[in-house]
Amino acid sequence: MGKCANHPDRETSFLCLNCNIYMCEECQKCLDPEIFCKFRSSCPIWFIDKKQKDWDLETRAQEDVKTFKVIFKPEDREISVPEGSPLLDAAVAADVHINASCNGKGSCGKCKLIIESGNIKSGPMALLSDQEKEKGYVLACQTKVLGDVTVKIPEETIARKLKVAGMGQEATDRFKGLVKDIQPMLMEIPLELEPPTLDDSVSDLDRLNRGLKKTGCCDVGGLNVGIKVMRELATAMREENWNVTASVIRKKCSNEILNVRPGNGQEKSLGLAIDVGTTSIVVYLVDMTDGAIIAATSGHNRQSACGDDVINRIVCAEKDGVAKLSRMALATINNLINEGLDSVDGDFKDIKNVVISGNTTMTHLLLKIEPRYIRREPYVPSVSEFPILKAGNIGIKANPIAAVFIMPGPASYVGGDIVSGMIYSGLHREEPLTLFIDVGTNGEIVLGNNDWLMTASCSAGPAFEGGGVRWGMRAEEGAIEKVSIDPETLEPTFSTVGDVSPRGICGSGMIDLISEMLLTGIIGQDGKYKIDQNHYRMKQDGEDLAYIIAFADETPMEEDIVFTEIDIHSLTLSKGAVYAGFMVLLEQAGLDFSMVDRILISGGFGQYLNVEKAITIGLLPDIDHNKFKYLGNSSIAGAYMALLSDDYRNEAMKVSNNMTYIDFSSNNQFMDEFTSALFLPHTDLNAFPSVKIKQGN
Repeated sequence: MGKCANHPDRETSFLCLNCNIYMCEECQKCLDPEIFCKFRSSCPIWFIDKKQKDWDLETRAQEDVKTFKVIFKPEDREISVPEGSPLLDAAVAADVHINASCNGKGSCGKCKLIIESGNIKSGPMALLSDQEKEKGYVLACQTKVLGDVTVKIPEETIARKLKVAGMGQEATDRFKGLVKDIQPMLMEIPLELEPPTLDDSVSDLDRLNRGLKKTGCCDVGGLNVGIKVMRELATAMREENWNVTASVIRKKCSNEILNVRPGNGQEKSLGLAIDVGTTSIVVYLVDMTDGAIIAATSGHNRQSACGDDVINRIVCAEKDGVAKLSRMALATINNLINEGLDSVDGDFKDIKNVVISGNTTMTHLLLKIEPRYIRREPYVPSVSEFPILKAGNIGIKANPIAAVFIMPGPASYVGGDIVSGMIYSGLHREEPLTLFIDVGTNGEIVLGNNDWLMTASCSAGPAFEGGGVRWGMRAEEGAIEKVSIDPETLEPTFSTVGDVSPRGICGSGMIDLISEMLLTGIIGQDGKYKIDQNHYRMKQDGEDLAYIIAFADETPMEEDIVFTEIDIHSLTLSKGAVYAGFMVLLEQAGLDFSMVDRILISGGFGQYLNVEKAITIGLLPDIDHNKFKYLGNSSIAGAYMALLSDDYRNEAMKVSNNMTYIDFSSNNQFMDEFTSALFLPHTDLNAFPSVKIKQGN
């Protein structure tokens, strides 16, 4: 200790070793910050002085930043954002869902807003039509806030309820009897214990373990107990005269007592099966006593604001932090849980078992696990097989001690959702040679039977979900889902989700449309328009030629819904990747399509796929239609089965470990097959005899 050089009445321990003078807290400031000092790396005065300067700079910066109010109509959501913030960031902060397929790069043209008032600065708007610009349309990702702004979310941008297969009573009926013996991870074990005596004076914990051993429900040899349980044990044991209920979680190598409550009456026990999809999230609320699905809810994954595909999500996590994307997914999940609980007047504290299924990127983002190396060679995830977690540690709205099982995944681009599909389909238990395809953004494929399993991801891209397509959208209300074209007049007939006016076109509608345009001669095998450009159904859309599906007076946006040559090309790339994936996986196994006994089509989108039209465009192979089978959302189905059965949870681990992953990223054979598949249906028409016959007719 010494006296401060400026205040001799003050004692201080802070010594400048370079100048050999003491400084009190008020005087702590480096006297020669610009010159070299050999003591600097261990000098507390230097670090305190530097930290104070950093704080001052940060405070001044915060004081200098202006904030402005942004109002989103018709919801009247209001948020304050710093000057210069993109409207897309404001929408995310205000919890307003806006489709941004390209993660704010300005290349998809989906995040449309209408400026009603306010001061903004807009960037390039080449993807907006002249008509849209006249109406005040802007792209949210390319527009910065320079003052208070009021914007309107146009009809085509508003998120609607997704059309999801296998919900509610339909799911309950379909899954009835799938699980015979219910084995939850977290068991509630009622016990009637003998009170202690002078002759039997073992500790409360030993008495509890003895009671658990008698039930035979769990192995007490490897039983773990936390300090919280031990602190509460004495009171809980005596409150109801040694009648207690122990909450025990069963893990792979050990069990753990999570809670001991007084009394041995049975409480309500609920479970959650959750499918965390790239596009949508589905939640089943399950009665754990009989396995009945008592509520089913679904909604958009809010991470969609960061892009349609997993690569864009990872890039967003690298830029803004993985916690941001975790919050987005959790907000969607917890809202859906609330919706389910409200419908049955349930309590989140009754939810004690949870199973989550999702691709590798989605599970990493949900759990705030670093995902960046998934997209970097050699494409390695941080975790592929997860221990049983607790809901409270993740942020899921359930009892904090609820056991959470994450479906394991064999590779970076083949995740737990595909393992769930295996559990539900059972192809690994059966002899028939089977091709399994999840038709979606990642395009995962599995080939095999009860002897072997090979898997790959062919990165189909977001086109099937509406990404990269001028009027593409998900299967929401107003999406054109079925199309036929009169071969004489070339007039389209279509139906929409919800039987309302068309707002865009979804994946199944696009496949129908391209198939019909090919067979009626509107387009050729190269995907280019062959029709007379003066036909009343044709128009110039910017620099691109387009076919008009619906005229402006048929749509709520008062704009033509068109399908351009660029849109056709986007779909051709996606279908080409899937078909090339089939071909390469079969060739790697020394097989061909004639040897395949069945093809299982999974995913919410696959449920509405017209097989004949998918064959016509070359998405699916031209084989016997009876070999195709729809599974619907196999990811949620497998999660439901794992929720109820320890056998299925163990089976999921085995399936994941037994899959052989084939990487297409540097596979020359895949690129060759992909190039061959970039025609409609294919460069080799002999591989599609039924399409050849139709074109001849």
